[in-house]
Amino acid sequence: MNIFEELKNKCNMEQVEQFLTEKGNQTEEALRRYLEQLQCPDTGLIEAMGYSLFAGGKRLRPALVLGSAELFGGDIQKVIPSACAIEMIHTYSLIHDDLPALDNDDFRRGKPTLHKVYGEAVALLAGDGLLTLAFELLASTGNAEVVVEVAHSAGVNGMVGGQYLDIQSEGKVVPINILQEIHRKKTGALICASLRCGALLSNASPEGLNAITEYGNHLGLAFQIVDDILNVTGDEKTLGKPVGSDTEHKKSTYPALLGLEQTQKLALEQTHKAISALECFGEKAEVFRQLAMYMLLRNH
Repeated sequence: MNIFEELKNKCNMEQVEQFLTEKGNQTEEALRRYLEQLQCPDTGLIEAMGYSLFAGGKRLRPALVLGSAELFGGDIQKVIPSACAIEMIHTYSLIHDDLPALDNDDFRRGKPTLHKVYGEAVALLAGDGLLTLAFELLASTGNAEVVVEVAHSAGVNGMVGGQYLDIQSEGKVVPINILQEIHRKKTGALICASLRCGALLSNASPEGLNAITEYGNHLGLAFQIVDDILNVTGDEKTLGKPVGSDTEHKKSTYPALLGLEQTQKLALEQTHKAISALECFGEKAEVFRQLAMYMLLRNH
């Protein structure tokens, strides 16, 4: 029996999908408003930014910002700019990752990648535009701690540093601790920062902040492990991008290092740890428990 089977009956898919849809709609509306407000003599660049920003996706990171704010009794309108900023940073990273100099991908979410439609130069500038707009929005919160939090998670100590380590590890057999460092930085850092931003903007207690941080650390690692699994076992049409690209690019991944079965067990272990971290919140955090199971069981 597949090791994920035990969670399938426990996971309330409907609750999670409702949560993601509600938070996604709030984010989508605000993102469109922010792009419409941009003053640019050549709308072609804004159009290119919007091509990737509105190409679909789970809107997981902004949902985590908004959900965390709700958990700590915060004001959703106060955290919307940060939620949108983190989604912009995530999108910019995907645009740049898809470029020939990095992962050289032709499809993302079932559509041609930005550089295949607008060219590499415009793709670079669209990514840069989203990144800088993101920090304009973060600054508008008036909370310097949040700006530093996101900068740290997106920069050399987080996502950018993780991507660099990932590139440097191509074609090599790296030990498990290095692989975990890559994934904690490359994917986990921004996921954890999303939860922390919602908490920081909602005056979370030190204990609450520590608990949601631990949840985020385990959730982020589990998320990337599942991504590695789907790159081996997933359906290309469902994923919206080629399957097997990690092997083709000789990436360091959990399945390559540990084998598929052990990788699945590790994903399950990280999911259980994420759920355990929420104990202090009681029933208030139920949607986050369900979300951890949902992320483990996802097929895209």
